[in-house]
Amino acid sequence: MLSKTSHLLRKFSTTATVYYQNKLKLALIGQSLFGQEVYRHLQKEGHKVVGVFTVPDKNGKADPLASAAEKDGTPVFKFPRWRVKGKPIEEVVDAYKSVGAELNVLPFCTQFIPMDVIDGPKHGSIIYHPSILPRHRGASAINWTLIQGDKKAGFTVFWADDGLDTGPILLQRECDVGLNDTVDELYNQFLFPEGIKAMVEAVQLIADGKAPRIPQSEEGATYEGIQKKENAKISWDQPAEALHNWIRGHDKVPGAWAMIDGQMITFYGSSLLDGSAPPGEELAIEGASKPGLVTKNGLVLFGNDGKMLLIKNLQFEDGRMIPASKYFSTDEISVLELTEDEKNMAEDIKSIWKGILSNVAIIEDSTDFFKSGASSMDVVRMIEEIKQKCGGLELQNEVVYMAPKFGNFIQMVVRKYRGEDKEEELVIDYVSKDVNHMTVKMPYQCFINGQFIDAEDGKTYDSINPTDGSVIAKVSLATVSDVDKAVAAAKDAFDHGEWGRMNPRERGRLMYRLADLMEEYQEELATIEAIDSGAVYTLALKTHIGMSVQTFRYFAGWCDKIQGSTIPINHARPNHNLTFTKKEPLGVCAIVIPWNYPLMMLAWKSAACLAAGNTLVLKPAQVTPLTALKFAELSVKAGFPKGVINILPGSGGLAGQRLSEHPDIRKLGFTGSTPVGKQIMKSCAVSNLKKVSLELGGKSPLIIFNDCELDKAVRMGMGAVFFNKGENCIAAGRLFVEESIHDEFIRKVVEETKKMKIGDPLDRSTDHGPQNHKAHLEKLLEYCETGVKEGATLVYGGRQVCRPGFFMEPTILTDVEDHMYVAREESFGPVMVISKFKDGDIDGVLERANSTEYGLASGVFTKDISKALYISDKLEAGTVFINTYNKTDVAAPFGGFKQSGFGKDLGEEALHEYLRTKAVTVEY
Repeated sequence: MLSKTSHLLRKFSTTATVYYQNKLKLALIGQSLFGQEVYRHLQKEGHKVVGVFTVPDKNGKADPLASAAEKDGTPVFKFPRWRVKGKPIEEVVDAYKSVGAELNVLPFCTQFIPMDVIDGPKHGSIIYHPSILPRHRGASAINWTLIQGDKKAGFTVFWADDGLDTGPILLQRECDVGLNDTVDELYNQFLFPEGIKAMVEAVQLIADGKAPRIPQSEEGATYEGIQKKENAKISWDQPAEALHNWIRGHDKVPGAWAMIDGQMITFYGSSLLDGSAPPGEELAIEGASKPGLVTKNGLVLFGNDGKMLLIKNLQFEDGRMIPASKYFSTDEISVLELTEDEKNMAEDIKSIWKGILSNVAIIEDSTDFFKSGASSMDVVRMIEEIKQKCGGLELQNEVVYMAPKFGNFIQMVVRKYRGEDKEEELVIDYVSKDVNHMTVKMPYQCFINGQFIDAEDGKTYDSINPTDGSVIAKVSLATVSDVDKAVAAAKDAFDHGEWGRMNPRERGRLMYRLADLMEEYQEELATIEAIDSGAVYTLALKTHIGMSVQTFRYFAGWCDKIQGSTIPINHARPNHNLTFTKKEPLGVCAIVIPWNYPLMMLAWKSAACLAAGNTLVLKPAQVTPLTALKFAELSVKAGFPKGVINILPGSGGLAGQRLSEHPDIRKLGFTGSTPVGKQIMKSCAVSNLKKVSLELGGKSPLIIFNDCELDKAVRMGMGAVFFNKGENCIAAGRLFVEESIHDEFIRKVVEETKKMKIGDPLDRSTDHGPQNHKAHLEKLLEYCETGVKEGATLVYGGRQVCRPGFFMEPTILTDVEDHMYVAREESFGPVMVISKFKDGDIDGVLERANSTEYGLASGVFTKDISKALYISDKLEAGTVFINTYNKTDVAAPFGGFKQSGFGKDLGEEALHEYLRTKAVTVEY
């Protein structure tokens, strides 16, 4: 996009003052909305416009400059011409002289003005020209800036003389031209708003006697005339960038064209494409050595260098415009029969057209909006009036350009009203369950390129409800081929799709919409989470789903705030240098998540990934795929383009391994065990050195001192271990309790643990639900047995609950020594491992706490803040909790040290895991 270059823009000007004292009497000669805005701003600054000289009304409609001046009572003169056969028209010149102007201001003028008028006022005349003179003298300067591939665009305010754009320069400003910038973007984002300011500044410089007159150099001067339709034919033997510049430089007038199937077809909406050619149907183009490809995103064209560009819209000789992607389906467009409501809507729209096209007696189907005198500002007005009068119907400005004739426009509006313009409806074969006082509908197939499909070989596996061991659904088991399809879809969406071209604010809008849908469906999502993972429903509602919603909203807000920086460097004298950095998305990212917080872990990683502009392929844990697949459904409802989000249920050894090896994936984010993390890191390195972030195992120490608030420490210590059934990556894997309070702490913990209600996670009074799956329950029971065999004391729990499902009693092990297995290894379950330490032995307990290869989280309870901060400095963990635990927040970075992994989830730091930094140095 366009970017101003601050002080570099003003080549010939002095600093503008805040308050202007000197004022001039001005004659404005010109037309257009630009002229109108210059007029208004000059009036606002206190200058006196003594006359406006503009063009006659067109089709009974006054020019915007004339309308504004007439409304203010400023004298307005509408002359069709100023001279005949090279000689000034006497009565026109006399009319001009009658206003007594001290300076002529020509913001945009298409007429030839006699030199008697140009030189007549005390200060002469100044003109706005939309190029950096002496380059692109003459008409169509903005178009030629793009056609010739200039890296800089800009404008000049100069003193008029008897040449064509050759007068001395008063001031100039410039901006960068992006590879895909259009004439409209250059004009609307820079040349128009900055040009208005510059004209006002130029007038004041003259009034203050400070305006320079810098002679134009003839070195580098160019002159180009008005481009006409017959001269805009595309010459195909050029590189892709030259073709792109030719097409965008002629968009929208007069329009670059080529012959296709015997008729002139005009091309609009060009952008350059990177990567490999997308799939599509070939289209022969006269003169082109290689046929174009009609793809789902538009028409792909090829330069003689093999590189590509994408055309969004095509216009036929009869004026009809269509999306280029619909070229081969144009014959199928039929005339709609309107209902009574639609006929009434059409009448309302006709009245809107009539209000804008006041010069047209009757609006007929053949009435052309633009040929009847409408401008681009009228397009905005019409779209807003339709929205207001037609029940909030949302139309894009582009619809008017694609169907400028009233009859065709109504047909497109009705299709939009009926929803026929939308992509084919998503087909979902749900598994439905009546549970938790509702019917939950769960997708169970792979989600690839916006569609739910079976695995390629048709295989499925059972997703089990840990509450009773029953089968919830038979879920598709993704194959290596399915992974490849998903990655190809994600790559196509990034390289060629709408997502790759979407502006950041629109990306954020989609993410906000998705967060809203997650909140709207939170009860259904929490219910699925409860039956699929065993999460207690109330906890799932607040944390599993609630924090997922918060995460998407947080990162949605970051989308348009990702930015680089400018860096001062040594200049390469006598030249100067500007160095800046850009933050760019990586491309296709893979995300592999665990089973303890299925949706929340998805949100933590995918929200940052999407906010940065990447596309993703996500593999949920094999045992908990259902909320991820429901999330995929909601992403379609939110409007995410196809291929941006892909979800593959399946095994880690097959689908996960393929993701880590795939050459088109540029980043892999993984949460899981340390051994698997090591294998993933190895595969990522060997395959293509893809970027990796790992959140792995933990054995988080929690140190409780005798000066703590004991009841709070008991309550939060239990939460640190038993929260989410102990299936919590930052769970306190080992508690160190100071000797003088050790016994009382254990007594209170046991007392409170006995009060915990174990049961159905959908029961609102349940404290403790089932473990996630059978194999995990068996591992936990073995873990407890090992601890007892090694000498730990089992003071509570340690057994499976006698009921269907995978329930385990909350367990408390004491007298745990440093050498024991349970002191060193993570249980990932509801097992409290307690060791005591001598009173006052701060450094000793710190040494024991750090004597682990893990470093994910840690905690300390003490009233002595100095001691707490000392300990926080010494603990080797990515997170330290003081007098609290499990207090994570979407804005705070989360991640571990040592063999607990590297990289961060959440907070601003998480974005950088999914971005790359590019340094750019410019010499000027």
